[in-house]
Amino acid sequence: MLQSIKKMISGEVIELKQLKKIVSKINSLEELFTNKTDSELQTYTINFREQLNNGVSPEEIMIEAFAVVREASKRVLGMRHYDSQLMGGAVLTQSQIAQMQTGEGKTLVATLPAYVMALHGKGTHVITANEYLASRDYEQMKPLFEFLGLSIGLNISGLESDEKQAAYNCDITYGTGTEFGFDYLRDHMVKSEDQLVQRPLFYALIDEVDSILIDEARTPLIIAGKSNASLNLFPIMQLVIESFQDSEEYNYYPETKQIVLLDKGADRLEAAFGIKNVYESEHREFMHIAMQTLRAKVVMRKDVDYIVKDDKIMIVDPYTGRIMEGRTYSDGLHQAIEAKEKVSLKEENNTQASVMIQHYFRLYKHVSGMTGSAVPSRDEFWETYNLRVTEIPTNKPNRRIDLETLVYSTYEDKMKKIVEETIKQHEIGKPVLIGTTSIEQSEKLSSYLKEQQIEHSILNAKTEEDEAGIISKAGQLNKIMLATNMAGRGTDIILGEGVAELGGLHIIGTELHSSARIDMQLRGRGGRQGDPGSTQFIISLEDELFYYYDEDEFAKYKGKIKTNSSGLILSPNPTKFVYNVQNVIEGIHFSSRSHLLKLDDINNDQQKVMYNYREKALKVENMQSLIENALQERFYGLVEDIPELNNDEVNSSSTLSEIVDEIKIMCMLTSNNEIDFASLDTENKDQVTKSLENVYNTALDILTNTDPNDDCWEDIQSIYIEALDRSWITHLDNLHHLREGISIRGYSQEDPYRLYSFDALHLFNVMLHSFFRDVIRYYLQVKATKNEQ
Repeated sequence: MLQSIKKMISGEVIELKQLKKIVSKINSLEELFTNKTDSELQTYTINFREQLNNGVSPEEIMIEAFAVVREASKRVLGMRHYDSQLMGGAVLTQSQIAQMQTGEGKTLVATLPAYVMALHGKGTHVITANEYLASRDYEQMKPLFEFLGLSIGLNISGLESDEKQAAYNCDITYGTGTEFGFDYLRDHMVKSEDQLVQRPLFYALIDEVDSILIDEARTPLIIAGKSNASLNLFPIMQLVIESFQDSEEYNYYPETKQIVLLDKGADRLEAAFGIKNVYESEHREFMHIAMQTLRAKVVMRKDVDYIVKDDKIMIVDPYTGRIMEGRTYSDGLHQAIEAKEKVSLKEENNTQASVMIQHYFRLYKHVSGMTGSAVPSRDEFWETYNLRVTEIPTNKPNRRIDLETLVYSTYEDKMKKIVEETIKQHEIGKPVLIGTTSIEQSEKLSSYLKEQQIEHSILNAKTEEDEAGIISKAGQLNKIMLATNMAGRGTDIILGEGVAELGGLHIIGTELHSSARIDMQLRGRGGRQGDPGSTQFIISLEDELFYYYDEDEFAKYKGKIKTNSSGLILSPNPTKFVYNVQNVIEGIHFSSRSHLLKLDDINNDQQKVMYNYREKALKVENMQSLIENALQERFYGLVEDIPELNNDEVNSSSTLSEIVDEIKIMCMLTSNNEIDFASLDTENKDQVTKSLENVYNTALDILTNTDPNDDCWEDIQSIYIEALDRSWITHLDNLHHLREGISIRGYSQEDPYRLYSFDALHLFNVMLHSFFRDVIRYYLQVKATKNEQ
């Protein structure tokens, strides 16, 4: 009753009533469209396009359009959309999030909004969690869309530029979120307009939307280039730091993964490298490598965060359990891990372009998504992306039984129970899926099962080559599979003959994740499309989740617990406690994402300005207007600097000297000999301003008298873009160092975000005026060279 009232207050009941009315109207058209010929059905695409071009909204054509897609799907794919799938499609067409349980056929649901939005002709992007799913969905749905007269493309890594352009020019393009994001970054690094692959971003339909917009939100997409930093220091630093101890040389705070170097640690570094004071500014790069080496030792764990394979460090995605092909840690952390694991060191990368997932998808005019686990993050979806979440009822009643979570006091007691429960289900004949949080955990549990001589298979990043074969057998009688999160999203375990009669697949979760949504995904492997199934989490107070919880509160709870002879906690209410801990940890992660978003909002605003300059330079027919703008911006910037010099005599003197130096250089480049520098009074601000105006007017005259068809403009365009890119890369590095100290600045009783915003803006203005100065000099040098020739 209480749950029903809550749903009414939130508007869910009204939403479902509206969705049912939409479905009823679509169903009423089914007989009409069944009697139409293929050609009659196909002409609707042309009619719908015309209506949208005339200002009709997608919602107004949705009912007829859905009826057309369902009829076409029946004919081409032999698949008829369920009523629940029509509901999901309606929610997605209205740029919302549809929570649909696993096994409800979300691939087919996507065809409905994808068709409607693709009719605009502006590009619909269907985003999946990995390239395997993107390729699968593309191949499966291609015949349907082509029957309806739409073009469909596949955007995967490794394609040539012309292949990507062809994929993006299609009405519908399938691919992964990371590949779309990287293409956006690469488009802002090209040297000519014909190399661009993306069109303006219009509509994104995201499968597993919580994984992409929330779980991956803390990890920016980064395109890096080779750095000049020396690799020699990493192995030497590793030898020094590998013996450092927590609470002696450093303090580690697991809840935030922060490391603080203590005095003893600093002393040992100074003694080992013969440095007087490691905190002096000249040793900033040295300290950065030291802290990354310490992070590699303390925070980064083998077979949890990464694996070692073929003399390489390969990153494991914490949310999917899969290898992140081609990805490396940035800022020297990857090299620090390579030194720790004693594999070949690769060249360090530095950031050339980056974008947060959150900001990339906010660039789309319309965004929608679907997942089986959106509700726990309903508030974050609304606050960050302005997206509402609607729960869609299942097509068939859910027969899965979710048993009460068992909480044990120790890890050993937990493992005994897991093995005992596995044997119990195995003796019945049920297939068992045991979910673990890491490769390390799956291998430990495997050793326990081997001791009991229980045959089983393991699915993790080390065995992913055999994934298809392992999953194909996982639902058969007597099968036992240990799996990391790889067996979560998108994994369809088909029940073998006779399994349903035994109660279906039994799932055991061995730890709670930091996000309840990932636990929901594991549970969702069972009971798909009305199948029977059962799930149970068996955990302990020694699990990793509790490392991040408040130590005092945790100690209080452990002091009160009462257990039975097997170590099972009976009181105080263990499930209430552990799910409260999970909520707290999830709140910490939410705060972390919000923190990063606040900082990156500032970076993102600056990036938009830079990308706008770059886009104009690529597409402008005549560079003269951009050079004129650079001249004006640089002139006004210098003029603004002059009055401020009265505030600080030392600063005043040095800045005036810089301005005079710039005037001299400009005079040489413009052949302006009218200024007598010997008599120039640098104390006279008016005289300096007048000299500045004189020389920039001369430069402006040269620009104005330049033939727009002069072939020098191609050189200027190339120089402009290269200078812009170089300035931005340097600025990104400066912003990175500025962000490193943001948490410390909070102790000064001032708002750290306001301070960061102020300092970042100052750095940005300095960078811009430096860029304008360089561009003007390059332009005048090119002109002087042309004139000499």
